Amino acid sequence: MNSLLRVHTLAANTFREALRNKLLYTLLGFGILMIGSGVLLSTLSYVEVDQILQDVGMGAIRFFSAGIAIFVGIGLIHNEVDRRTIFTILSKPVSRTEFLVGKWSGLTFTVWLQLGLMALAFALVSWMAGAPLNLGHGLAIVLIGLELMVLVAIASFFSSFTTPMLASLFTVGLWLIGHFSRDLHALGEQSDVTSVGVMASLIFRVVPDFEVFNKTLEAVHGLPILSSDIQLAIVYALGYTIATLILGSMIFSRRDFK
Repeated sequence: MNSLLRVHTLAANTFREALRNKLLYTLLGFGILMIGSGVLLSTLSYVEVDQILQDVGMGAIRFFSAGIAIFVGIGLIHNEVDRRTIFTILSKPVSRTEFLVGKWSGLTFTVWLQLGLMALAFALVSWMAGAPLNLGHGLAIVLIGLELMVLVAIASFFSSFTTPMLASLFTVGLWLIGHFSRDLHALGEQSDVTSVGVMASLIFRVVPDFEVFNKTLEAVHGLPILSSDIQLAIVYALGYTIATLILGSMIFSRRDFK
């Protein structure tokens, strides 16, 4: 119980600190602006106007939410080390695992909050443009939230042992690869070179498969999103997040702060 209380306190402090980050509002503003710009982009086509509008909006939500999760999140742990406040925190009865989990929890709640704001902007723009909204849009947004949870865990993992620049590059790289890992795996299976197939299979198993959380196509075109896909995404997100945080806490517990 005391451990949960300490994690909750760290998460609350992280949430308040993240809300003071100007980069958060910059990316959120650009995201909402891009969602609104979908109205203009959709007018360039005479067919599937609603689908183009919502596809642009969902893409903006995913892209800018990921930017907030990565670039705001990576700075949180580094700021504690840079300002030497981490020594004050760790001098109290707080373990490094609790510190890392608290930071992850606070930032996850922050990105979920901005995700909700972008979702409201998306719904408002769709309503004003007369584009239909259904349960699929809500489920797609929820899946983006699961993707962000995993992404925050990855950002926290790299922040636990490397510089902000490298942590940003590694996290962005994994996010991009994670959205193309299925294609890489398919290409590897078609290759005549055995080593290429083995490497592609290894990459697919190690890196996160973020396409598990991508149901934009189904939502935009009114296609059903299967309950089995939702369940798989939930289990995958929880498993990958827990594994990443455990590995990150093991490395972070051995880090020497100077």
